[in-house]
Parts: sequence; structure tokens; C-alpha cells
Amino acid sequence: MPGATTVGVVFNGGVILAAEKRVTYGSFIMSRGGKKVFKVTDRIGVACAGLIGDMQILAREMEAQANLYSMDTGRPMSVRSASKLMANVLFNRRYAPLITQTIVGGLDEEGSTIYVLDVLGSLIPDKYAAVGSGTETAIGVIEEGFKDNMPLEDAKKLVVRAVKAAINRDAMSGDGLDIVVITKDGIVEESTKF
Repeated sequence: MPGATTVGVVFNGGVILAAEKRVTYGSFIMSRGGKKVFKVTDRIGVACAGLIGDMQILAREMEAQANLYSMDTGRPMSVRSASKLMANVLFNRRYAPLITQTIVGGLDEEGSTIYVLDVLGSLIPDKYAAVGSGTETAIGVIEEGFKDNMPLEDAKKLVVRAVKAAINRDAMSGDGLDIVVITKDGIVEESTKF
């Protein structure tokens, strides 16, 4: 099973999604520059842990469906609708599943929200989440430091600290960090190597 550490945190005015860069298969490191965080729309992003190809298929499907929705209705898709769409896609593939755990996050008229999905499309709303092989370590750091309505800089420091802690203890995670910050001004993508 491939490993990863992917986290999502809601802050005052937006959402941060982050994932480390290492791509593994068993004990073999296949790449040190994998991308596991994807922009879906100008206000919605998705972060995944699992098979890279399955993540890419899911992110492209979401992006295409969100674009079709906005062209058809004349308004952007909500985070809840995007999450439900992804849950339906995953559930419909249950006999040949896409091997990925997913965090969908974004900002809409309901505010900043994230949803966590498993391989079969179970949908859980939350204020913070972690998925992948480094979950136990990352979620411990996030639970210790998370506060409602925390500012962007504090949320970013918390996310970086959580992923770094997981990287230090999980051999299947490492080699850098991709971050997507979603606010009312749009999406900002950042990438760092460790």
C-alpha cells in the first residue's frame, strides 16, 4: 500500500491543504517530487493520499464536473456539492476502487469547510483532518495546536509542523511539502523541499 501524509485545516477566512512529496510503493521510493494537492476551482482544492494515478483521475474528474456545473448554472459549485460529487464517483467505483483517501476543502457562501472521504466515498465534514500513513502523528500535532478562527499564519505553521512530525516518524512520507491556501482572493500554491 502506498503511503503519504496529507492534512487539511480550516482557518479564519479560508482553508489550507498540504501533503508531503514522497511517492512510495511498499518500501520502494518511486519519486521524491509527487504532487498530491490539486486545485479544482478558484475556491476548491483536493488533497489525497494513496495511488498517484488514482488521485490524478479523481482530481481531473472533479475539475471537469465543477467546470460543467458552473457553465450550466452560471454559478460556482459549492464545497459541499463538490464533496458529494466526489463521494458519488468513489462509491460508483466500489467494485474497482480508486485507492485514495481524500480531503476536499474550500470556501463558498457557507464559509470555510473541509470534508474527508475514504475509498468508498464516506463523507465526513470537519475543521481539520489528516489522511495517509502518517495520520496518527499528524493528527496528534494538529489536535494539540488547533484553535477555532485561528489566523492564516498560525494555521500554516501548524500544518507544516504536523507534516514535518509525520515525516520524521513515517518512512513512507518525506522530501518536501506542497501547500494550497484557499481564501476569498483565490488559491495560492506553495512548494518547499526539506
